[in-house]
Amino acid sequence: MGDPQTPPCSGPDSRLAKLAIRDQLLTRRHRLSLVEIGEAARALAGHLLALPELRRAATVAAYVSVGNEPGTGPLIDALQTSGRRVLLPRLRPDDDLDWSVYDGQRALVRAGRGLLEPDGPLLGVEAVASADVVLVPGLAVDRRGYRLGRGGGSYDRALGRVPMDTFTCVLLYDGEVGVAVPVEPHDRPVRAAAHPSGITHLRRGV
Repeated sequence: MGDPQTPPCSGPDSRLAKLAIRDQLLTRRHRLSLVEIGEAARALAGHLLALPELRRAATVAAYVSVGNEPGTGPLIDALQTSGRRVLLPRLRPDDDLDWSVYDGQRALVRAGRGLLEPDGPLLGVEAVASADVVLVPGLAVDRRGYRLGRGGGSYDRALGRVPMDTFTCVLLYDGEVGVAVPVEPHDRPVRAAAHPSGITHLRRGV
């Protein structure tokens, strides 16, 4: 199957376009086997841990993958084992993201919407700005760095707090990079996409 193609746009029509492309991408992900998801998680960890930006980072903001999302378990465990400070999100009632420090798999608790979250002290919504690298989920990204998320806007708010020179990266599967993503005014671009085949650097809103 080729990449879903939807022209970049803004305004009310972009919301409908996002719904259509989101459905296509989620259907594709539902077809993935557990073996494929596990292999992708290990490949992503290898590519990201080799990145100069990750190797220099003291603090990394990441997230706990769920379901058929590209897996982050091997990555966040490796980051913690190497002595880095890993921040993980805590979803607030208003769909904004608070943050806590990752203290291992045993310190993760079930939260709403099937999420796994750390149970440590809350650091506040601005804590993401202290990260040297910010890793975010998504369903697709275009060549300018605009990502398609699940529709809640949580990560666009978080990315809006991140300094412009921070390395930001969305984690995807092959075939989800270079998709024409409809863009709305609140969307925030990322610098790169990590996928099982490697790292793709993006043009950041150009």
